[in-house]
Amino acid sequence: MKFTHLHVHSHFSLLDGLAQIKDLIQCATDFDMPALAITDHGSMYGAIDFYQKAKKAGIKPIIGSELYVAFEDMRQKRPGIDDKRYHLTVLSKNLEGYHNLIKLITLSHLEGFYYKPRIDKPSLRLHSKGLIALSGCFNGEIPKAIINKRMDTAERLIAEYQDIFGKENFYLEVQPHIDLPGQKTVNEGLYELSKKTGAKIVATNDIHYVKAQDREAQDILVSVQTGNTVLDENRLTMKDANLSMRSGEEMASLFPDHPEAIENTMEIADRVNIEIPFGNWTFPKIEIPKGSTYDGELREITYRGIERHGIQCTEELKARIEYELKIIRDKGFSPYFLTVADLLHYAHSKNIFTTVRGSVAGSIVTYLTGITNINPLDYHLPFERFLNPERPSAPDIDMDFADNRRDEVIQYAKEKYGHDHVAQIGTFGTMMARAAVRDVARALGYPYAVGDKIAKLIPFGSQGFPMTIHQALSMTPELRDMIERDQDAKTIVTQAQKLEGCARHISVHAAGVVITPKPLSDYIPLQLDPKGGKIITQYEMHAIEDLGLLKFDFLGIRNLAILENAVELVKKFRMIDIDIEAIPMDDKKTFTLLERGETIGLFQLNGSGMTRYLKELKPNSIHDISVMVALYRPGPINNIDEYIARKNGAKPVTYVHPKMKNFLARTYGVLVYQDDLLMTAIEVAGYGWGEVDKFRKAVGKKIPEEMAKQHVIFVDGCVNHGGMQRGDAERLWALFEPFQGYGFNKAHAASYGRLAYQTAYMKANFPGEYMTAVLTADSGDIEKVAEIIAECTRMNIPVLAPDVNESFAKFTLIRGSGSDTPPQDKIRFGLESIKNVGVNIVEAIIDARKKGPDKKFSSITDFIEGVRHKDLNKKSLEALIRCGAMDGLGERGELLGNIEIVLEYARDHQRHLSQGQASLFSLTPDVRISSIKLKPMPPANKKERLQWEKELLGLYVTEHPLEEYREKLHNNVIPIRDLKDRSKNTLLRIGGLISGVKKIITKTGSPMLFVTLEDLTGKIEALVFPRVLEKNPEVWQEEKIVIVKGRLSDGGRDDSVKILCEDAEEIR
Repeated sequence: MKFTHLHVHSHFSLLDGLAQIKDLIQCATDFDMPALAITDHGSMYGAIDFYQKAKKAGIKPIIGSELYVAFEDMRQKRPGIDDKRYHLTVLSKNLEGYHNLIKLITLSHLEGFYYKPRIDKPSLRLHSKGLIALSGCFNGEIPKAIINKRMDTAERLIAEYQDIFGKENFYLEVQPHIDLPGQKTVNEGLYELSKKTGAKIVATNDIHYVKAQDREAQDILVSVQTGNTVLDENRLTMKDANLSMRSGEEMASLFPDHPEAIENTMEIADRVNIEIPFGNWTFPKIEIPKGSTYDGELREITYRGIERHGIQCTEELKARIEYELKIIRDKGFSPYFLTVADLLHYAHSKNIFTTVRGSVAGSIVTYLTGITNINPLDYHLPFERFLNPERPSAPDIDMDFADNRRDEVIQYAKEKYGHDHVAQIGTFGTMMARAAVRDVARALGYPYAVGDKIAKLIPFGSQGFPMTIHQALSMTPELRDMIERDQDAKTIVTQAQKLEGCARHISVHAAGVVITPKPLSDYIPLQLDPKGGKIITQYEMHAIEDLGLLKFDFLGIRNLAILENAVELVKKFRMIDIDIEAIPMDDKKTFTLLERGETIGLFQLNGSGMTRYLKELKPNSIHDISVMVALYRPGPINNIDEYIARKNGAKPVTYVHPKMKNFLARTYGVLVYQDDLLMTAIEVAGYGWGEVDKFRKAVGKKIPEEMAKQHVIFVDGCVNHGGMQRGDAERLWALFEPFQGYGFNKAHAASYGRLAYQTAYMKANFPGEYMTAVLTADSGDIEKVAEIIAECTRMNIPVLAPDVNESFAKFTLIRGSGSDTPPQDKIRFGLESIKNVGVNIVEAIIDARKKGPDKKFSSITDFIEGVRHKDLNKKSLEALIRCGAMDGLGERGELLGNIEIVLEYARDHQRHLSQGQASLFSLTPDVRISSIKLKPMPPANKKERLQWEKELLGLYVTEHPLEEYREKLHNNVIPIRDLKDRSKNTLLRIGGLISGVKKIITKTGSPMLFVTLEDLTGKIEALVFPRVLEKNPEVWQEEKIVIVKGRLSDGGRDDSVKILCEDAEEIR
């Protein structure tokens, strides 16, 4: 029997629906269903993916949503009243209905959200055209009236909904779940009302999963959403109903007395015809001079850029420009380039530092229009890698901004193009393998340790290639053994596989922004970001691009903020204006710094592994830096030694094929960039740009089937086109394997290599300013701050504790004066770094200091009288004193011992000021007849001072307890910061201060320790197992200084490591 499911929840009914869209469509195909609907709760998240997959499968897609109808006005948010809402199933009948549904979804989120996204009846009436509505499940308004035995109300509501949608567009929804309390009553009431009102009956099953045996998994999913376990009695559950995707025959058997309920599903399906247009690009509205065209304007600003850059307009340059402009014109993308150029022009006008990533730097047009800062002719970068004339996809320009100013550019876009025309793109977090296991274990009522133990047996995937439970089972014998011998583990893993891949939440895409010529809700549904309140799209980036809306990528890079800050500091302290894009690219001090391995704080070039290679390489050109940026990645890293040997003359330069010299000469015949693979395919194997794009995707995305196809095509091409022997062609193919999934394109490496060089240049030539900027950027990460301070110490730039007379909010450079021999820069901690000292106090201190006659506080009395703020209380004052910020106004122990006297003085001073009395406090500042009289108190000792600094600043500043052991540690152990680059399971020695000890009892009843060990370069967690602890338990105490022998182990996804201790000794 022909039947169409019209009430269907996919996994985009977040943590409620279990069904994957592909599985729903496959099931519909298996059941020979001609059509299928999607009606996720209050959203259209999966609409485009569903539409495209259904069309491809030959199934008519019906796009809908289960809306929440507000109790009254959707804008009212009265507790206990407006948290009530009713369900209503709404389906798009045609394209007009689809766009009206978008409007309704957007309104429900932006204006009607109160616990759930709600819509009201006036809004339904306003946007009802092209829509079909069903009365909903028993949480619908009409079913609720029937349950409450208010048949007259139900009849009135039917008439109201018929009036809203049109009589022929409103159906009464019956469901077969008669075991649920109230469902049988609802169905019988709807049958009766159908006869009275003429409203047609339609059968649905409220699908939440595909197969009946997935009921338990969906119940677990709901428990994950609510935070309950399946053992809790009073919880949200749907397990008593079969919400699977039943066949038409089964649905018909459940409504034997009402075949019209089945037939009407086909009536609705036949009435639906949605044709969503794809493939036509839609650009923002751009202002251009009257009489000009987008193509003409792009040409104009391109040629103006020649003069702006001061380069010679050669025939080669003109030919390249015209070639690129023709491709851009033919593809119709001039408006896109003009928009990106406008955004970056604004950023440059506001002195916001920018760069770009990806292949766009291969375009001379983007260079001349100010989009990129790399001249592709200087770097031999191909334009086709960016915009392939034989590829239909849109150009992709990833714009990088200083991360602390990225939002300024997005705000400019909103003001320029319209606030309702610009939104950040939504993205979905999914249930990944490890998280799914932990979530399922918790929802089933197991202790956390049970799920955690299983999850830790699942390896981490690589970037862009997440690990699945299925892959983990094939890779990890321990996991297979566990589920074979442990029924609980088997249950957890089996159910986790069913939840794996489900959408868990929506959030803001890291970079994507969409800009449209008309209001966004004319194209896509919108909502508020659940965490930040920004307006975001409900469609993810691929759906948006498929609809012809171009994605603009706004990314933030911390190192651009560092450069920007450093340049500002140089201008402030040295009166030198630095144009970072015009610095010399052959600066000897810069290359000497890199050769010496002084890379801490640099972009892309830091870390002990990279540093070691740079010292061996002895770079002397920007191209060397680009090469290192490209090669220092998994896979390609194996080519670094060969590159260094050839560059330094230790090995001869050779080429696998003579034609490869055309594009590998600059890299001494070594494959470095993804472009090298593509050019090999073109030059040696005879690929065209169209075919080579398929080759690029296969290699870049590690698609096994495609790689197998390309292997054959490539080898045959090398033999037939390149004249190679088959064995040589096979060996050439083998050289490509390390690049699978990891190769950098040349333009990206050039852009990032340039940025890396710029950071090295600033560190080499303006060290004080640069390191101040690095500390400011990293101020929220204590471990990084400690590493940078250690580097400053090595550079002979002291980093000093905060000082109320010299510090500002952030780290501050104190320029060396003539009294220093030689002049020495210093860096002061910022006042915001002090725990228990809020922003208000910091601002009050800085403001008071500015107003003083000497721009500083002369005494504790002067400080108290100047900083009159309600937040200056005992807690904040103690923090300022203890961390050393008030050392210039008195000794720490003395100030702390007199703190009550100081606070009493502050209260008296404030009281007299507020009363307006002419007292000793209201005299002129330079005439004071009273001041704070401090009682003699014992000074704080060195140990106290250091402990206070660690407590309030997060680290030791004036001196580290390890300082006197520096030489002993240096000669006997590996610095902690270098451990990340060491091979796992390596036996080594580290040394440092024990700053934390956590004791647990193992399953055997023995104690073991998790110890935090820190040296002058960083910290690490050490695991001390019972057998090691038994050897010398007295060693493992906080504040003790020890040398530990142990083996490295993975610490987790963030590249951290742990050490498994085998022995330890205390240093005295």
